Amino acid sequence: MILGRDRLNLLDVEVTAVQEHGMAGVLSGLIAAGGRRTVVGHNLHSCYLYHTLPAFRELYDSADVVLMDGAPVYALWKLQGHSAAPDTSFRVGSTDWIKHLGSVQGLDRVAVVGTNGTSNALACRKLETLLPGARVLGWAGENWGPERESSVVDELQAFAPNLVLVGLGMPLQETFLWHRRDDLPEAVYGAVGGALDQISGHQVLAPRWLGRLGFEWLWRLMISPRRVFGRVFIEPWKLAAILAGRKFRSTKTGASK
Repeated sequence: MILGRDRLNLLDVEVTAVQEHGMAGVLSGLIAAGGRRTVVGHNLHSCYLYHTLPAFRELYDSADVVLMDGAPVYALWKLQGHSAAPDTSFRVGSTDWIKHLGSVQGLDRVAVVGTNGTSNALACRKLETLLPGARVLGWAGENWGPERESSVVDELQAFAPNLVLVGLGMPLQETFLWHRRDDLPEAVYGAVGGALDQISGHQVLAPRWLGRLGFEWLWRLMISPRRVFGRVFIEPWKLAAILAGRKFRSTKTGASK
């Protein structure tokens, strides 16, 4: 069950046009379809990783849903004329769709993988409140390595979840999902990054109105300057160089034919 994709010509990536309020229906459909399903999101950081890490690219190319997580990604999609919607409802981050899990049909077992033990436990409790009657189990991402990874995979197989929220951070979570795709149990896997810490309250989520204006990066820069500085001020230029080089080579090849 792969939904339609829209190509963003400038970034050379594809995205899935889904509005926030439609995510419950999408997730219900993925659970009903069975198999291993993947939900990821694109921002400028993920676009850079997509063009530099093969495993990351393979996961995104095979994903069922590639949401428009970052404001620049949504803005470019809108500029290409894909939607006349006056709001930013097509820009959907992990915390945006997780809050609609209570409306997802067939969801009764949720696994939470990632962040530290305290934050993981708090996130699980919040999800239990959101999903009364569902079983929610957590596995912290501390000391992640081959041994810990194998143990988590075995325990996930025993738990047999419908949904797995993987918050190990980019690109570790995507590498894990791609390399262990044949070992993981059938479920919907959401690569949610720092959303687990936002759900638990360990990380303060930027006001949504700030995100709608495209300035969520400024909030993150103030909260975590060392982690975010390179992504905001350096990585976009690296991405631009990669895309420009690819365009130049393509043009040169076309001209020589």
